[in-house]
Amino acid sequence: MIYAHIGVVGAGAWGSALANAIARAGRTVTLAARDQAAADAIATMRASPRLPGVPFDERVRVIAAGPELARCEVILLAVPAQDLRGAATKLAPALVAGTPVVACAKGFERGTHKFMTEVIAESMPSARPAILSGPSFAADVARALPTAVTLAAGDEAVAAELARAFGSATFRPYHSTDLRGVEIGGAAKNVLAIGAGIVAGRGLGASAAAALVTRGFAELFRFGAAFGARPETLTGLSGLGDLVLSCSSPQSRNFSFGVALGKGQTPEEARAGKLAEGAFTAPVLVEMAQAKGVEMPISAAVAAILGGTLSVSEAIEGLLTRPFRAEG
Repeated sequence: MIYAHIGVVGAGAWGSALANAIARAGRTVTLAARDQAAADAIATMRASPRLPGVPFDERVRVIAAGPELARCEVILLAVPAQDLRGAATKLAPALVAGTPVVACAKGFERGTHKFMTEVIAESMPSARPAILSGPSFAADVARALPTAVTLAAGDEAVAAELARAFGSATFRPYHSTDLRGVEIGGAAKNVLAIGAGIVAGRGLGASAAAALVTRGFAELFRFGAAFGARPETLTGLSGLGDLVLSCSSPQSRNFSFGVALGKGQTPEEARAGKLAEGAFTAPVLVEMAQAKGVEMPISAAVAAILGGTLSVSEAIEGLLTRPFRAEG
């Protein structure tokens, strides 16, 4: 099937960037803002306030979120992980059976420990759940800077067709059927990016940063293996690729959040009104790891700092004084 009309829920930076990227691939895109007032303002500006100076492609139409969007041939849910269930539930009654619904959030649902595609499957039983993730900053994607991501669906033919529908010369989705691997990479790297930011904010040096990213990837890999992820997915774009990007640039909100923590700000001060998905994911990631018997000391240290049970100094000391062991 050729997917010609794509719906995107969420007119923030990421949703707007994806709308532009998919429109450049020659598709008609309907972008849904949270309410009519927001939709009117964005439609008038022909740009998202979260991406100033980046006009929408002419093939992007902006509406208020509602059942009309469910008539699109594919729907992307570009909302925060903790809002995904609500967005999916609102669209479910009008959804055409078999419509691919693509999660574009990187995280796990608090309380339920559900993966994003599991939330879609529960909230929209007639949908075909899929996930899009990888090393991508919204500003780069919106401005047509070269970006490669991973798009996974349970059916390989659907995944391949979605990749063709979204792909262009500057936005390249690689398709996969490894839903878990793609979801785990995107969620875990946000937590580790906070840790990398703490290292940078504390001024611990490039050697410490490299050690954190490497040992952090070992944690991500162990966690992924415990949940059945494929090794090639974890070492690919949505795993190692996204981890490297998020742990090395102030464009990453999670990294910047960690830098502020490393400089002595409280989690509340460090947020400064900006969303850092890793702050919500950290305690869930640690709980899920403990349930599987997976050791994740860096992620646990980040969760403890965010939970107020460890200071940054105590967390660093605890990691540096762990028993010596073989690498693995």
